Amino acid sequence: MAVRHQLIAREPSVLWAVLGDKSRYTDWVVGTFDSSPGDGRWPEVGSSIKYTARVGPKQFHGRMTVRLDAPRALELEAHGGPLDTARIAFDVRPWGDKTLVILDEHPLRGLGGMLHNTVLDAFAQIRHRSMLRRLAEVVEGMPQDTG
Repeated sequence: MAVRHQLIAREPSVLWAVLGDKSRYTDWVVGTFDSSPGDGRWPEVGSSIKYTARVGPKQFHGRMTVRLDAPRALELEAHGGPLDTARIAFDVRPWGDKTLVILDEHPLRGLGGMLHNTVLDAFAQIRHRSMLRRLAEVVEGMPQDTG
């Protein structure tokens, strides 16, 4: 299981604005270069977006489905082609005037689950470090609310 955290220098509402904007998905998710609307109204439970990911010269088409959308968490199921599915959970916690994000990802079904090991977790840690850094940059780059 790959768990990583990131402190983001903005309030949780700004992070939720980014997580709830399906058009920003490729701005922060490592490996994706295209996304489009899927079913439902993102990020309501059961809604989805379609995405295309690249691993080297290979392209994979997948779908991300919301499984839990709560005030403190967003849980997604990634349907990623040959590896089948993975659970990706964002635990969102207020941290003073900042936000602590804890990312937890692990395979659920299929080849990814059968091949899951500490080596794959190490690669996931590298990917998560980059993804959370990119997410922080997007969130921290959002305009300040002058209310």
